Amino acid sequence: MIPLPPVPLPAHLADLAAEYADGRREPAAPRDAATVVLQRAGADGRPEIYLLRRHTTMAFAGGMCVFPGGGVDPRDYDHTVAWAGPTPAEWAARLGTTEDVARALICAAVRETFEESGVLLAGTSADSVVADTTSDDWEADRVALESRALSMTDFLDQRGLVLRTDLLGIWSGWLTPVFEPKRYRTWFFVARLPEGQVTRDVSSESSEVVWIPAAEAADQADRGELAMLPPTYLTCLEVGTHATPDDVLAASTSRTVEMFTPSVEPLGEGFTLSMPDWLRPLVAARRAVS
Repeated sequence: MIPLPPVPLPAHLADLAAEYADGRREPAAPRDAATVVLQRAGADGRPEIYLLRRHTTMAFAGGMCVFPGGGVDPRDYDHTVAWAGPTPAEWAARLGTTEDVARALICAAVRETFEESGVLLAGTSADSVVADTTSDDWEADRVALESRALSMTDFLDQRGLVLRTDLLGIWSGWLTPVFEPKRYRTWFFVARLPEGQVTRDVSSESSEVVWIPAAEAADQADRGELAMLPPTYLTCLEVGTHATPDDVLAASTSRTVEMFTPSVEPLGEGFTLSMPDWLRPLVAARRAVS
């Protein structure tokens, strides 16, 4: 079980972080990544989210419950990718990146969601969306994307599709702490499951998948029934405060990303990792009643 925020930090990690802070160690270069909080309305209308449990043998976040996502592929930077919705320049302003990086992140978000859930945020035009991706030919393309035998640009071109970038909303950005040997600069997006599409247990990196109310996911993590890294837990906690998936997407429209890197701060007589200030009241209220 991973301790949930505020996470007590072992003294040796606090000492290690201090060595990075004062320049005695050089942190690993982070890799850009995108992850998507895929939602649907539950029986009570509240947001349910799609989680994958990573294989325990995975080098990063083994055994953890995560949202679909992964690292940017060099071919995600392709300028010729078919595109509909907010432009790369508009996304760049909200993501806090260059236009090239914004384009790659959007492509990675859509590609990884399809690879890991079978859900495709694309259509034949700016006002259409693919209705079903469950046939054998779609599965063959998904596998080819996952193996990197097929690029996102070629996949879309072959099928006459465009990325529906307007189906994505931006939520937050997290950069792995400096003392971790493998680091990711991850942009968290939100999206709604398109009508007609279904998620499938297709990811080669996961041992199981589940749809679960966002608030219940946080509750289960608190009870030790789900293992999550702090950014995933905090995202579940925050998304779970909204009444519907549409409310989550509406909230995303006013957001921009300032990448947050957890740092060491005092916790009682020891130390913990910091969290964004706007999330502290949510966590404090939860801990007060637990």
